[in-house]
Amino acid sequence: MKLVIADDHHIVRKGLVYFLESHPDIQILAEADNGEDAIQAYKKHKPDLLLMDIEMPKMNGIEATKKILVSYPNAKVFILTSYSEKDVVIPALVAGACGYQLKDADPSLLVHTLKAALSGETPLDQRIMKHVLSHMANPSNEQEKRLARITERELDVLKEISTGKSNKEIASALFITEKTVKTHVSNLLNKLELNDRTQAALFAIQTGIAKPAIF
Repeated sequence: MKLVIADDHHIVRKGLVYFLESHPDIQILAEADNGEDAIQAYKKHKPDLLLMDIEMPKMNGIEATKKILVSYPNAKVFILTSYSEKDVVIPALVAGACGYQLKDADPSLLVHTLKAALSGETPLDQRIMKHVLSHMANPSNEQEKRLARITERELDVLKEISTGKSNKEIASALFITEKTVKTHVSNLLNKLELNDRTQAALFAIQTGIAKPAIF
């Protein structure tokens, strides 16, 4: 797993580098101490995952996440922060973050959650779930309108996407061909006005169709 770490706190960042590089299957490609440099580091290295703080100079992590995903829709940005407030958590997830964990969480969970994010899940710290569940319980009118456009079969596919399954795995689970799955996925993204499967998985969580992985 190749990572870029963005955090303006030097000691925290170096601690993360030391801890993560102690795992033989993890490589740190670059570090950044502000949002603008995080964007440039992603562009240069194209890591498997960008570990992003929120409160940073020049540009915060949420804005940086938005900008990265506009240019690279398949990018995976994982939020690691001290902020657990609803007005930070929800915008970060809506921006496209593939996971959200608080810095004081058990370090042993971090590698597990990063791997879960890479596999297509949306791992979330259990302490922010009250905010996510509240948001999920009240999907916007626009989200409800989008959901009304999809068929029952497309809804089945959306639920499978939210678990991180590949097209082949979805085909096996739903007893349809992989080609049919591809067609359903394309139709889903168009009808829901989404760019990729990661956004589709987040949409499923936001609207209560799927449950996030809790750590």
